[in-house]
Amino acid sequence: MSTVERLRAPATTAALLSLAGVLLAACGGSGHASGPPSSPAAGRTGHAFVTDGPRRSAVLWAAGDGADGGSAAKAVAGLVERGRPDVFLYLGDVYPEGDARAFAQSYAPTFGALAGKTAPTPGNHDWPVHRQGYVPYWTSARGVRPPPYYSFRAGGWQILSLNSEIGTGRGSRQLRWLRRQLKGPGDCRLAFWHRPRFSAGVVHGDYRHVDPLWRALRGHARLVVSGHEHDMQRMRPRNGLVELVDGAGGHSLYGLRRRYPGLAFGNRREFGAIRIGLRPGLARISFVNLAGTVLDRTRVRCRTLGG
Repeated sequence: MSTVERLRAPATTAALLSLAGVLLAACGGSGHASGPPSSPAAGRTGHAFVTDGPRRSAVLWAAGDGADGGSAAKAVAGLVERGRPDVFLYLGDVYPEGDARAFAQSYAPTFGALAGKTAPTPGNHDWPVHRQGYVPYWTSARGVRPPPYYSFRAGGWQILSLNSEIGTGRGSRQLRWLRRQLKGPGDCRLAFWHRPRFSAGVVHGDYRHVDPLWRALRGHARLVVSGHEHDMQRMRPRNGLVELVDGAGGHSLYGLRRRYPGLAFGNRREFGAIRIGLRPGLARISFVNLAGTVLDRTRVRCRTLGG
């Protein structure tokens, strides 16, 4: 099912993002936001945290667990930059812990040049100190305070950034918000959060805490993308959802259980990222290593969204 070929993405010189405001926030600055949204459900007009991408087609890249300032993580960032993303999904975790110093010394030198195109979600290294690192960094980098979960559109798909580090159960604000987002016809939706619901990884494995989010997405979405496990995984469809995992963003690599039920592709030996090409009704997915080689590819079709 998997193929190996050279990914042909034109090399470009990424425009450097000015990090002055970012570093100020990372070092404890106020991270002033101009008119931050009043709730995670802030619409796609006004002061949305992540604005909509191109409507007809969009290129997303995704990776997590790489912001340690090391050479492998910087190589992953270079791979993503050369892929010319419309949106980069950072799947969480800034090392050693996601405080102000870690964002200034680990995240900014690694993925900071992509900050203007990044849609983040917090990881378990980030959320316990999110008021010192995650919130001021992204407030400064994006000009708007980051909500704990949010939504935007790109390539005819709705993209949902959810939060595996807070409450997800019945009655939680996040689950109620998600259910409101899923109303209406169509299932061209991609949700992403840090800890995967299902994982063949030998370090963490399945994470049942996010099961309410998974259940809510069934019948309303087609893709779920996560990090946390330091490897690459693609699961066969489960409840109509295809789960992708990329925690191979550069920090370290973990092992895989090859006989894990539903594992369609796994790689535990290489760093890399996921390329997702979106257009209404279709997603084209490729797992790509640092050399630009496509290790695995698949397509996911969906019913177009109304409205």
